[in-house]
Amino acid sequence: MNFEEYLISKRIDSDAFKKAEESMWLTWKDEFEQIHPNSFTLQKLNLINPVRRKYQLKVVPAPKVVAEKPVATHATNVEPAPSNTSSATTPLPKPAVPRPVFKPKPKI
Repeated sequence: MNFEEYLISKRIDSDAFKKAEESMWLTWKDEFEQIHPNSFTLQKLNLINPVRRKYQLKVVPAPKVVAEKPVATHATNVEPAPSNTSSATTPLPKPAVPRPVFKPKPKI
C-alpha cells in the first residue's frame, strides 16, 4: 500500500492535500514509508480527521444496475409451482434457549 492509496482509504483527497499543505504531505509520506500503516494511523489519529474534513475525497456513487426480466419468445404450457404462502408470511419461531439454574445457598 502506498501513501496515496492510504489517503484514499481514509477518504482524503491526496492532490488537494498536497497542493495546499505540501510540507505536511511530504512529512507524512516520509513517515508512512518508514512504518506500518496501522502504526501511522495511531500516531496521526488526532490529525487525520481535521485533514479529512479540509480535503474530503469526492466519492462518485456507482450506477445502479437493474436486472432485466427475460422476455418469453413463445408461450409454454408450464404450470407455476405451487407456493406455500403461509410459510412466506409467518416467520418461524425462535428456538428455545435453556436458562441457567440457580441453586439456593445452603443455610448454616
